[in-house]
Amino acid sequence: MTAPAPLDRRLSVAPMMDRTDRHCRAFLRLISARALLYTEMIPTGAVLRGQRARFLDFDAAEHPLALQLGGADPGALADCAAIAEEWGYDEVNLNVGCPSDRVQIARFGACLMAEPATVAAAVRAMQAATRLPVTVKCRIGVDDRDTYDDLVGFVRSVSQAGCTSFAVHARKAWLSGLSPKENREVPPLRHAEVHRLKADFPALEIVINGGILDLGEAEAHLAHVDGAMIGRAAYQDPWMLAEADARIFGVRSTRRPTRAQIVARLSDYAAAQLDAGVYLSRITRHALGLYTGVPGARAWRRHLSTHAHRPGAGVTVIEEALALAEGERAARAPQPEAA
Repeated sequence: MTAPAPLDRRLSVAPMMDRTDRHCRAFLRLISARALLYTEMIPTGAVLRGQRARFLDFDAAEHPLALQLGGADPGALADCAAIAEEWGYDEVNLNVGCPSDRVQIARFGACLMAEPATVAAAVRAMQAATRLPVTVKCRIGVDDRDTYDDLVGFVRSVSQAGCTSFAVHARKAWLSGLSPKENREVPPLRHAEVHRLKADFPALEIVINGGILDLGEAEAHLAHVDGAMIGRAAYQDPWMLAEADARIFGVRSTRRPTRAQIVARLSDYAAAQLDAGVYLSRITRHALGLYTGVPGARAWRRHLSTHAHRPGAGVTVIEEALALAEGERAARAPQPEAA
């Protein structure tokens, strides 16, 4: 069997706990056909001993799609990497950046940045188990191991084990004293160090993450690194991805869809999921930001938030929210002057 085709990582949406589930990814894929999408971080135990389909199932339209794993045991990670290939993912990514207490108790996530030998062993085992690309998502540092030399030592050790692609969150992580939310906001951004990392390791693929708020900032980073990863900004304002295929990937053959067209496709997706027993709110909660920054945003968000969770809620809730949002946009649009 031939190896999978290389992935284009120029733009990706970051893995986010309680956000990038399969319904979120299906919605984002309606907006951008090319951005690389990631699952939430899934612990190896959930894959090996949990309800596998619940954690791993996805819609074929979500490709290109990466599975992000949390774990430290090379054997368990190797088994999960093999399952990722069997399940049809395009990449398997190892999380070495999450600072939450629960993750630390299980000895994975950001605490592994202090154990580059463990990460290297995991990468070797995973690569031996799958033909999929094995990538690592890390921080620029952890606790007092946060100098540029510390980052270089980590990347050198893991790259020598065979990893050629790193997504680097340009903030350090504090393993105690800060919540996961604070770890996304309090440690200062150090984008220049990620740019420097690419200059010092030109043969490696370096994707920058952290504090990137829109496509313009992503494009600016692409002058220095191989890819940009947008996180919560894309979740809160997903419409920014509507220009991604043209601006980042150079796709000029199709016209950008309107928000109304996206909503129509989301309704079709929701109808199929409702038939499978999924509650409407599990889908619509990811689409609340679709109208962010334009007239109709409040009406759209309020109607979905009020009605989608109610028993028996169906796609008419989405259609009603669309009518309210588009009606408000039309009412507030500039009117032509009278003759």
